[in-house]
Amino acid sequence: MTGRICLLAFVAATGAVQCLPELPTQSLWWGILAGAGLLSSTVCLLGPAIRWRVLLPVWAALVGLLITVARAEHRLADELQPINENQVSRVVLRIAALPKSSHESRQFEAEVLSSKPEGVPSRILVTWTAPNWAGPYSGAGRNAGLSAAAHAVFPDLRPGQIWRMALTLKKPHGNQNPHAFDYEAYMFARGLRATGSVRGEPRYIGDDPWASLSIIAQRARYHVRYAMQPYLEGKRYGAVLLALAIGDQASVDASDWSVFNRTGITHLVSISGSHITMIAALGGSLVYWLWRRIRIRGHYLAERFPAQLAGAMAALVVAWVYCLLAGWGVPARRTFLMLAVVAIAYMLRLPLNASRLLSLVAFSVVLLDPWALLASGFWLSFSAVYILMASAGWWGQSARRSSATRGQRWLRFAATATRLQLAITVGLMPLLALIFHEVSLISPLANVYAIPVISLIVTPVSLLLATAAFIPGLEWLATALAWVGHLALDWTMVPTVWLSDFRAASFNAAAAPLWLTLFAMLGLMLAVLPYGLPFRNAAWLFTLPALLWTPQRPPQGGWDLYALDVGQASAIVVQTAGHSLLFDTGLRSSASSDDGARTIVPFLRSRGIRKLDTLVISHADIDHAGGLRSILSGLAVGQSYSSFDAAHYLSREARLLGVPQQIPPAPLAMSRCEYGVSWQIDGVAFEFLWPLKSVPSKPSRSRKNRNDDTCVLRIRGSHHSVLLPGDIGAAQEFLLVDRGLERLDVVLAAHHGSKNSSSPQFVSAAQPGHVVAQAGLWNRYGHPSSLVVGRWKAAGARVWRTDQHGAVTVTSRPAGLLVSGERGSARRYWHGR
Repeated sequence: MTGRICLLAFVAATGAVQCLPELPTQSLWWGILAGAGLLSSTVCLLGPAIRWRVLLPVWAALVGLLITVARAEHRLADELQPINENQVSRVVLRIAALPKSSHESRQFEAEVLSSKPEGVPSRILVTWTAPNWAGPYSGAGRNAGLSAAAHAVFPDLRPGQIWRMALTLKKPHGNQNPHAFDYEAYMFARGLRATGSVRGEPRYIGDDPWASLSIIAQRARYHVRYAMQPYLEGKRYGAVLLALAIGDQASVDASDWSVFNRTGITHLVSISGSHITMIAALGGSLVYWLWRRIRIRGHYLAERFPAQLAGAMAALVVAWVYCLLAGWGVPARRTFLMLAVVAIAYMLRLPLNASRLLSLVAFSVVLLDPWALLASGFWLSFSAVYILMASAGWWGQSARRSSATRGQRWLRFAATATRLQLAITVGLMPLLALIFHEVSLISPLANVYAIPVISLIVTPVSLLLATAAFIPGLEWLATALAWVGHLALDWTMVPTVWLSDFRAASFNAAAAPLWLTLFAMLGLMLAVLPYGLPFRNAAWLFTLPALLWTPQRPPQGGWDLYALDVGQASAIVVQTAGHSLLFDTGLRSSASSDDGARTIVPFLRSRGIRKLDTLVISHADIDHAGGLRSILSGLAVGQSYSSFDAAHYLSREARLLGVPQQIPPAPLAMSRCEYGVSWQIDGVAFEFLWPLKSVPSKPSRSRKNRNDDTCVLRIRGSHHSVLLPGDIGAAQEFLLVDRGLERLDVVLAAHHGSKNSSSPQFVSAAQPGHVVAQAGLWNRYGHPSSLVVGRWKAAGARVWRTDQHGAVTVTSRPAGLLVSGERGSARRYWHGR
C-alpha cells in the first residue's frame, strides 16, 4: 500500500506544479527543502513502521516536484525571443506531424533546424493559408477536407519533408475566458513554443522520412490517410471513418461533433482504449494460434517458448504500433502502458490488482509527460478504466468455466461489452458535466444502439479498410468495406441526429466551486469501490450538489458584466438578478467555426444560463454578428434587437454556407434598436441611445454605414452605469454628448479602441472609472490605439484590454464596483511565455 501511495504522491506533486501561477524561486526552494527536512526529522521520532509510511510518500512528492519544475524550466527556456515576435524569420524546418487539411489552409507541427535570426524555439506550429482565400465563407460545404479540390493550391505536405519558409512568428496566445479551454496550456503541453504564419512562397529542400521514430509513425499515418481518402470521398461521414482508423479528426464536421456531444457518443467516434485493446487482442490471439501450430525442425514453437507469452508480447507490439499510428495521445499512452504493465506482470507471474495497475500506469504516464494532467482525456480515460474494472467484477467476483456453445459465447461477449460500455457512459456523465458543463440526458439511449454498431461493425470495418486500401489488387474490397462501414454509420446517425435535435437532449451544469467539485469526485470514487462497502451505490448522490449548482446572481439593482475574450471581435454578457442579456455574438472565423459555438455558448453554460432573455446585435459586421447562427441554434432567445434585418442576414449567411434550408430558430420577438427604446427589469434600466431612428438597412451596406447605425446601449443599475457603444465613430459620439451624455462608471471602448472613436469630447463627458477594450493581440488595425488608451488614462480611467487581461469581469454591488481580468485571477506559469 505504501508503494501505491508513493506513486500517487508523485502524481499529485506533479499536478500541484501545473496549478502554480509562477514556478518556485530559489528562496522558495530553500523553504520547501527546509520544510521537508523538518518534517522528516519529526517523523523519525516515530516508530519504524509509521516512519516509512510517512517519509516515503513525502520524499516521492518532493522528487515529483523537483523533476516537474526542472522540466518546466527547460521548456520555458525554449522560447521565442521577444525581438523576433511578430517579425518575419527565415526558417528551415522539418514537418513533424500529420498536416491538418482544410479548404483554406494547412497546419502542421514542425521541428526547427535553423533560423535567421536565431532565437526561434525548436518546435513550432505552422499555418499556411491559401493565397486565394476568399474569407470565412469560402469552402463551405461538408467533407471539404476530404475533397481533392481542397488540395489543389497546396503542395503535397508529408511528415519528414524539409522546407525553407519565411514565417511571421508569435508566442502562443489564446483567448482566456472563465472555465474555458486553455489554448496556451495545450500548446505548452505539446512543446509548441511559437506559432508561424507563412509569408511568400516556401521552398522545398528535401525529404527525411527516417529522421526519428515519431517521423516514421507520422509518415505512416500520412500514407494510410492518402490510401483511404479515394474510398471516402463524397461520403457524408467519411471523415469519421478516417478518424476511427488513424485518429485524424481534423476533417470531421463541427456540426457532427455537436451531435456527438449532445448524444454522448463522442467516446465511440474517437480512438479509445477499447479500440487499441481490441486490435492488440486480435494480434495476440493470432500469434497465439499460430505459435501452437507452426513447427520448425520438427518442434512446435510452443515447445521452445510458451504460446501464452508469445501472444502477450505480440499483443504489446501490436498495441504499440497502433498507438503510434493513432497519434500517441494521452488515451493511447495510457492504454499502451496499462497493457504493458499487465503483460509484464503476466510474463513475470507478478500479482496485480486494479489499484496497483492504475497507480503504476498513472505514475508512468505522468513521468513520461508531466503535462498529461492538463488534458481532460487523462481524467476521463483513467475514470473509464476505473469504472470498467469495478463493473466487470474485477473485485470480489469469481470466474467460472462456461459450457456454452461458441455462438452463445459470442452473444454473451457482445452483451457484456455493451453492458460495460453503458456502465462507462453512465459513470462518466457526472465527470463530463464537471468538465464540459453539459449532461446528455439521452446518452444512455443513444449508446444502447450506437455501442454495438460502432464498436463491433464500424470500427473493425474502418481498420480493415485502412489495410485493404494499402494492398494492390484489393481495391474492390476497400470499396466494399467503405460502403459497408459508411452505411452502418449513416444508419446509426439517423436516430442520433433526431435525438440531438430535442431541446431536452441535454441540460447545463454550471461551473461549481472547487469544494463542491472535490465532493463530487469523492462520490464518484466511492461509488465504484470494491463490492461489499455499505451504501456504496448511494455515493452517486454526492455528485448532485455540483450538478445542480446555481451560481450566485446579482442582487436587485445590481448587475454583472463579462466582456469575453473573443479576439478582434465583440461579445458582452450582462446578468441581473433574474435575467440575462448578450450584446454581440463574436466573430465567424471560418465556414465551420465561430465565437458563438466556440466561446459564448460554453461560457453561458458554465454560468448556468439556459436561455437568453435579450439578444442585441449591434450591427452586421462579421466580428459582431458572426456567432449569431450558433447562438440561436444553441439557446432559446426571448427578445432580440438589431440595427439591421437579422432574418435577412441569417438567410444570406445560410446561402453562403451552402445550407440554404438550415435557418436557426428565430427569437420570440425581433425588433430594431433605436433611440427611446427602453425597459427596466430587476431594478436595472436598459436604454438605447443610438441610432436616432429606425432606418431600413441591409447587411450588404458598406462597413462605414453599418458602423454609423450601431446599437448603443446604456445600462443603469441602482449603483453603477455602463455604456456599450458598439462601433460608433467620433461623429456619433459628438451627437450623444450634444444630447447630454451623463457621467458613466464603465465604458466599452467604441470600435475596439479605434483612433477614429473615443474623441476628447466623449471622454471628457463620460469620465468613467474603467474602460474595457475588446481587441485581438497583434491585430492588423492596431486596436486599441495608443492615442486612445492614453486619452482614457489621462481622464482618470483604468483601461482593461482583453488581449492583455483576458475576459474582463465587472460586478456592480452596493459595496462598490469590482473589476478583474481572467489572466490575473487564473494565471498559470506558462501564460504569456
